[in-house]
Amino acid sequence: MAPKPNSADGRTRSSVQILIVLGLCCFFYILGVWQRSGFGKGDSIALEMTKHGADCNIIPSLNFETHHGGQVDNLDASEKPKVFKPCNPRYVDYTPCQDQKRAMTFPRESMIYRERHCPPDKEKLHCLIPAPKGYVTPFPWPKSRDYVPYANAPYKALTVEKAIQNWIQYEGNVFRFPGGGTQFPQGADKYIDQLASVIPITNGTVRTALDTGCGVASLGAYLWSRNVVAMSFAPRDSHEAQVQFALERGVPAVIGVLGTIKMPYPSRAFDMAHCSRCLIPWGANDGMYLKEVDRVLRPGGYWVLSGPPINWKNNYKAWQRPKEELQEEQDKIEEIAKLLCWEKKYEKGEIAIWQKRVNDESCHDRRDNSQANFCKGSELDDVWYKKMDACIAPYPDAGSSDEVAGGELKPFPGRLYAIPPGIASGSVPGVSVETYQEDNNKWKKRVNAYKRINKIIDTGRYRNIMDMNAGLGGFAAAIESPKLWTMNVVPTIAEKNTLGIIYERGLIGIYHDWCEAFSTYPRTYDLIHAHGLFSLYDKDGKCNLEDILLEMDRILRPEGAVIFRDEVDVLIKVKKITEGMRWDTKMVDHENGPLVPEKILVAVKQYWTVGENSTATQ
Repeated sequence: MAPKPNSADGRTRSSVQILIVLGLCCFFYILGVWQRSGFGKGDSIALEMTKHGADCNIIPSLNFETHHGGQVDNLDASEKPKVFKPCNPRYVDYTPCQDQKRAMTFPRESMIYRERHCPPDKEKLHCLIPAPKGYVTPFPWPKSRDYVPYANAPYKALTVEKAIQNWIQYEGNVFRFPGGGTQFPQGADKYIDQLASVIPITNGTVRTALDTGCGVASLGAYLWSRNVVAMSFAPRDSHEAQVQFALERGVPAVIGVLGTIKMPYPSRAFDMAHCSRCLIPWGANDGMYLKEVDRVLRPGGYWVLSGPPINWKNNYKAWQRPKEELQEEQDKIEEIAKLLCWEKKYEKGEIAIWQKRVNDESCHDRRDNSQANFCKGSELDDVWYKKMDACIAPYPDAGSSDEVAGGELKPFPGRLYAIPPGIASGSVPGVSVETYQEDNNKWKKRVNAYKRINKIIDTGRYRNIMDMNAGLGGFAAAIESPKLWTMNVVPTIAEKNTLGIIYERGLIGIYHDWCEAFSTYPRTYDLIHAHGLFSLYDKDGKCNLEDILLEMDRILRPEGAVIFRDEVDVLIKVKKITEGMRWDTKMVDHENGPLVPEKILVAVKQYWTVGENSTATQ
């Protein structure tokens, strides 16, 4: 057990804290030197750390142990940690809740078989997912937008299937992404320029976007340079690895499908939604899918549809489809859009753009329409495994005809620290304007502390970041940078539903229950942050902490980092498990000193690939 701090000697305690911080700087410096990155294997990252880590030579021997007051007498020091073996190589790209074999046992109607179907406890893997042979750390952004190492996702099918559409090309030991797509073979930039002639993409008004059926997420990749962050999703289907390619490129994406279950996002989240030949039957089931898009679209937001059936009169021959069928499709979409009170702003070539009204004042006609079945307002954000309804999400009340229902947002980046309308209106119980501002200040201080511990956070080394228990989004706001993005996860068992606030800040996120696997491929996040997550689930008792940690290992890249922040007794449990997971860990005191019971546990996943150093299991 670590010794208790000597409260009578503040100078000694301060000295120990300085040694810990200096020691961890050296710890991450060494990791930077050995970093396997793209074509350099230690290139610019090692150089950057050399600049910051010069002081490491001052003290040749450092004590990295934390000096906390936690009691660990209940632990058997002689008990060796459970060692987790590598999984069988066939699981190298295993996605537990979108497993292809399990998916084929479910009905194909309404894409049910492509929805989440997680394994029962008895079928969960209790081993470490290996990286493929030759795996390297992705290139830093923005190079990663255009190049992905072949070894990381060795799937060439799309290079053949989508060759004429300019999606992806195989060149030696890398895949190159020219920025094309089915609807923009000349490149996403030119396509976005066309959208920007109607939609205010460049001035911060449109910040959050939803790309349904995203392919390799080239739209999201090129929207980033316009300061727009897109949540892209596509199913795990015959287009093998499209979402995996997106995340290897450093573009936000999840595995997902519009089927029978609501999307895992809050109402009024996105400034823009987009479908480019996404093959979603928008007119089917009484317009249920369009109504679901309407639920997550902000008042005043835009919906873009490019490809069939838009402008079918001029395109039906090229599409090789009956014009009667295409006409019926477009008529149905127009009918539903009118019912939703969307205004059509543009139709040219194969692109159509609608805008959602800012409030319900100009939609009086639909109130008497028998087809206008409205959802219950209290159920709009109750989405986890909830069936999608063919009902219309009601607008929040507005005081005048030009007032934005739910509150107007400042252009980004102003909205990042502006008071979100949901906070100003008191829609999150227990969170006032004052507590929101205090939370922001607290996270600025905490992130500064993280940057002192790990000096490569700001260098571009970490592109894909996840906050597993995001709260009000304070961590993501404090770490915000053009070099990185954060997936803000609000656990379904969290005390407060704060995901709507996160979107009002111009950030993105998702609902998730950490008793299950996340909707992503292995090795898709560079840095994971977990604040209070293990206390939350330990108290809930609903699932095993070991399962959560194994899932973190699955989605974390080799040599990726984790920052745990939690009560010391919980972190001791976590550290015990990670000792058998090929992670290197260090406990650090709270930034306010060693007497605070909350501590920080930093971890780095070791680099290893298929077949290295041990026998596979399962």
